[in-house]
Amino acid sequence: MNTLPKFIGTLTTVRTGKIEPFVRGVSAINKIPIDGSMKVDLLGLDADEQAEHKFHGGPLKAVHQMPITTYDVINQAFGLNIPVGSLGENLTVITDKIPMDERSVCIGDIYQFGDADDCVQLRLVQPRRPCYKINDRLNTPNISSFVSHQGIAGWYYQVIKTGIIKPDLSVYLIERPFEYATLHTLWQIVNQKSKIDAATANQWLNIDCLESSWKQKIFNKTLRP
Repeated sequence: MNTLPKFIGTLTTVRTGKIEPFVRGVSAINKIPIDGSMKVDLLGLDADEQAEHKFHGGPLKAVHQMPITTYDVINQAFGLNIPVGSLGENLTVITDKIPMDERSVCIGDIYQFGDADDCVQLRLVQPRRPCYKINDRLNTPNISSFVSHQGIAGWYYQVIKTGIIKPDLSVYLIERPFEYATLHTLWQIVNQKSKIDAATANQWLNIDCLESSWKQKIFNKTLRP
């Protein structure tokens, strides 16, 4: 078992977006990198906006991170050359060895961004559910469903310590209460056609910080006598 806190990598880019006209309706998916520092409160980055609060934003979707590995998979599958940062994420983290992606992060993980007293701490509480706006953004059909099927849509954080965030901060894993609860495993469970056994389901249902709609998905797939 790794001793915590554990250095993960470097926060290379912080992005925020404003609500603007989009292909269909409005969107804030176009996130622009910031140059300086920005306050993070319980609802996320100070200058960031979300167009549809039914699906985006709020304390359990305060900050979104997308793995850089997602872009490699999409580009290879669709013959594209999409640059990192195109899919509406707020944060990009670069690591030296193991990528920070759905196979290496877990529900309940708490990550610290920075070393100073005003560092930000974020808890991973749910995967992102990709929507049609990804297709519109990239002018390519079926990417959203592909990303969902592959389980590579990134994740949302809950802010548990407000502070200041900026590019080039060190990123640390400071808590991992559920080592079994990788996002890769969660996506496998919700995407599989077969039911899951009650013991496995209960492991996930007992994760207090897992967002309730994901718990409902697991409950609905549980094998019952």
